[in-house]
Amino acid sequence: MSAKDVYEYALLRVVPRVERGEYVNAGVLVYCRARSYVAARTHLDEARLTALDPRADVVGVRAALRAVEGVCHGGDAAGQAAADDAGRRFRWLIAPRSTVVQPGPVHTGLTADPAAEAERLLDLLVR
Repeated sequence: MSAKDVYEYALLRVVPRVERGEYVNAGVLVYCRARSYVAARTHLDEARLTALDPRADVVGVRAALRAVEGVCHGGDAAGQAAADDAGRRFRWLIAPRSTVVQPGPVHTGLTADPAAEAERLLDLLVR
């Protein structure tokens, strides 16, 4: 049996009209300290988004989701966060924001494979 490590995750929510409080889940952030792992998996359901707001900036939302993925990946795509470790990048991404793409609350679990867990959570909670 594989050893399991603690991981944390948060959903990425798209809130097209903040004043209405409605949102669409569009991704998941996963962080596992024991494995120095951080990743974002995203999936934007445009039909759901435009049902909430027909004038939603779909192109802008997709760009914001790609930026989150880039910060998780590190390197040049992470911009100023490139020098930060995985934990710091995760904490920066889950900080509360008042933008259209917002992190949800952080939850924990155990996993032997954080990458597979990210895919499982995306399928379960977003798609």
